[in-house]
Amino acid sequence: MFIGHYGVALAAKKLAPKTSLGVLFLAAQFVDMLWPVFLLAGVEHVRIDPGNTAFTPLDFYDYPITHSLLTGFGWAIVLGLIYWAARRYPKGAWVAGGLVVSHWVLDAVTHRPDLPLAPGTDIYVGLGLWNFVGASMTLEAAVFGLGLVLYLRSTTARDRIGRFGLASLAGLLGVLWLANAFGPPPPNGTALAVSALGLWLFVPWANWVDRHRESGRSPFS
Repeated sequence: MFIGHYGVALAAKKLAPKTSLGVLFLAAQFVDMLWPVFLLAGVEHVRIDPGNTAFTPLDFYDYPITHSLLTGFGWAIVLGLIYWAARRYPKGAWVAGGLVVSHWVLDAVTHRPDLPLAPGTDIYVGLGLWNFVGASMTLEAAVFGLGLVLYLRSTTARDRIGRFGLASLAGLLGVLWLANAFGPPPPNGTALAVSALGLWLFVPWANWVDRHRESGRSPFS
């Protein structure tokens, strides 16, 4: 799942209105943002395997530090504590931590059984929705769309940046999602990891957009 994670982050703004959308984006995609770092360091591994599932050619055969359920809770605690120490906003800390864990839950729906419960275990989870491209894309688009609607209903644009900056952010996420779904597979794991580092750029972008919006119910502005 890709834009679905961002959809959950957008929806979470209603739960923690004083937390920046950039932080919510960071939390929802935290493990995927750590993952390319671990790949480049040779700590975790992935194979390019066309046909691994109908939706993606990636074989996630070794990523227990970033994508196991146990370490997901660990990363959630770390990020939540860092946020609380920086902002002293308990609700925001809880929401940020919950978003980190939500990543594993959403991945468990789409991935084949390749998500470990904990490092060193032989128990893997995954419902395999990626083997059904239409259903997978419908679900992810619905999650993202619902999250975007909830964000729009929870915030009001202060200016053109708040309005059109959000539209461009959502549009680019959609384009990248479609490119990943229908484009050619990456040539190797290193190229994949380098491109995945680009996820970090969405954090300051989302923060910038959110600074030009304010909390308050709005009819899709």
